[in-house]
Amino acid sequence: MIRIFHEAPLSIMDKVQSLTGGDYMLPHLMDKYEAYVKYFTNAKAKGRYIIMDNSLHELGYAYYQERLLHWINEIKPQEFIVPDVWMDKSMSVRNAKEWSKIELPEEVTKVAVVQAKDAGEAMLCYQMYKDLGYQKIAFSYGAEFYAEAIPHPNKNIAKGLGRIHLISNMFKNGIISSTDRVHLLGTCFPGEFGYYKDFSFIESIDTSNPIMAAIENKVYTGFGLNDKPKVNMNEAFEYDEKDIDLDLVYNNILMFKSINNL
Repeated sequence: MIRIFHEAPLSIMDKVQSLTGGDYMLPHLMDKYEAYVKYFTNAKAKGRYIIMDNSLHELGYAYYQERLLHWINEIKPQEFIVPDVWMDKSMSVRNAKEWSKIELPEEVTKVAVVQAKDAGEAMLCYQMYKDLGYQKIAFSYGAEFYAEAIPHPNKNIAKGLGRIHLISNMFKNGIISSTDRVHLLGTCFPGEFGYYKDFSFIESIDTSNPIMAAIENKVYTGFGLNDKPKVNMNEAFEYDEKDIDLDLVYNNILMFKSINNL
C-alpha cells in the first residue's frame, strides 16, 4: 500500500496528519517554529513514520547542510531527501555523491531526487543514483519536460501525465525494477496517483494539494482538480484554524484517496 503524506498549516497538522501514513518534515520551518519542533519530537516518540525534506520546493534551494544534519540527528527521521537542484541533473548527482559519503544515523534512509531537463537525462540520473547505492529514489513534480511527452492543453494535467509516461517507460525498459523503492514528490494534477496502483515500486507520495485547495475554497470533485492551487506552504503555514474550513479539508483528503484508489 502506498504511504500518503500531506503537508498542512501548523494549526491543523494534528487533525490532517492523523489521516495520513506519516509526517512530512520541512527543515527550514524547524528553525522558525518551536511548536513545529515539538510536533515532530512527539511524532517520533509515538513511532510515526517521518520523511524529512530538504526544503527545495519552499525555498528555491536546498536548506543549509549544517542545519539539515542538525535536524537529522535530532529527530532521526526514517527517510531524508538529500539536497537536489531544480531540473539540474549534474548538480543533483554531485550532491547525491557527496551525501552518499556522509554518515547518518543507521535508521535514516537517504533518498535522492531525479532532476533533469529531458527524459534521457532523467533515466541517466536515476541509474546514477542506483550506482551510488541509493535504496530509494524520488521523482519531482512539475518538471517542464513532463509536459512535452503528453501535449494536453491543460499544462497541469500534461505534467502529471508526463510523469506517469516517464516512469512507465523506465519500468518497461528495465531502468526501474519491481523491487525498487520510489517516492513521488508533490503533484500538478491530484488525479495522477491512481495510475500508479499497478506499480509495486511506488512506495510513498507527498502532496499538500487537498489542503491548499481547501484553503482556496476549492472543492475536490470525482477528478480532483484540474488547476493547481496558487497558495503554497510558506504562505499558508501560519493560518489560524478558525480561518480554515476543516470540513472542506476533510472532504478533499477523502476525495483524494477515493479518486486515486488509495
